[in-house]
Formats: sequence, structure tokens, C-alpha cells
Amino acid sequence: MSVRVVVADDQELVRAGFAMILDAQPDIDVVAEAGDGFAAVAAVREHRPDVVLLDIRMPGMDGIEAARIVCAETASKVIMLTTFDRDDYLFDALRAGAAGFLLKDVRRDDLAHAVRVVAAGESLLAPAATRRLISQFTTGGARPVLPDRRLDALTARERETLRLLADGLTNAEIAAALVVSEHTVKTHVSNVLTKLGLRDRVQAVIVAYETGLTVPGQR
Repeated sequence: MSVRVVVADDQELVRAGFAMILDAQPDIDVVAEAGDGFAAVAAVREHRPDVVLLDIRMPGMDGIEAARIVCAETASKVIMLTTFDRDDYLFDALRAGAAGFLLKDVRRDDLAHAVRVVAAGESLLAPAATRRLISQFTTGGARPVLPDRRLDALTARERETLRLLADGLTNAEIAAALVVSEHTVKTHVSNVLTKLGLRDRVQAVIVAYETGLTVPGQR
């Protein structure tokens, strides 16, 4: 079954190029294109795609607000698109529920891979730029002064899983680090998301930074 995708970008050539690359994949089907946030939300409501590519900066309704609506109303996974590797609004997009982001100069193979990864329920945490941006936006004076009790519900092993996840490790790498099976890691990750009331792994990483469980630059 094909992964259904909506591509939203106000630059027609960029939008058409992404759509052409994805449509050329045997397992990906672009069901709609949109030139602004309003059109993107309308397309998602009509087609209920698996994945939505949203440009952060669009006229009318920007990608962040569109992501917030899409993530609140549907099960569609959102990938943010940006020209910049540092965007002041990226953290807001991740908190809105976006599964990650891509720079617009992404290679065609990486674009298709990203869509498949997100459609499968994973998040785009591996790219170094993603981790760097999450780190920047969750620090710099934003660390809570009072103790953060959100992690109290987690077991010691679940905390360690969250810390490794925030370091950008895959399930296989976490399993190797903890000397457990990947199935056990998936269970730990699922427990973390459920106990913290989170949508996906990206939001879990944000919590890890916000609570001080993970400190940028430390491994």
C-alpha cells in the first residue's frame, strides 16, 4: 500500500519538484499540492494523507499553524520544510506535533527515505541539524528554575531509554547500549510516550531537554 503525501510550499518550482521526486517512487503517492497553509489544511482534511510536507514560511497561514491544526485534527504525520538550518520557529513546529524537519536542499533519496520513516511512525531525529536545533531552542534560559517532576512517572530504565533517544540513537543502537532486545526498547519507548502523554519521539526528545535529563553537547 502506497504512502499518501500532501506537499505544501508557496514556491511552485520547489513544490512541483518535491512532488515529482516522491511520485516517482513506487511506494509513494502524492495526492495533493498546496501553496499556503489554508490550502494545505484543506487538502489534508479532504485526502487524509499519511504524511504532509509543510513549508515553515508560507503566506496567509504559515506552516507552524497548519502543523498545529493537522496534528490536532488528524493522524497525518508532519515534516516541516525550511530553507534554513536555523529557524526561530522550528521549535514551535516540533511542539505543535511535527515529526521532524528537512532542509529544502535535501537529496532526493533522503527525501523519499524521510517520508517512509515518518509514515512508519518514526521521527527525523538522526540528522545532526535536528538535534542541534532542538538543543538550542530548549536551552538558553528556558530551563525551569523549579524541579521538573514530569519524569517521576518513569522507571530508571525508561529514563535511560529517553536519554539515549534524545542523543539521537535508533532503537537498535539503544538496544545495544542497554544490552536488551529491540522489542524491549520499543516497549520502553511506548511506555515513555504513554506516561508523559506525548505524541511521538520528537516530543519525547523535547521533554528530555526541557527537564534537564539531557544536556546539549554531552554524550
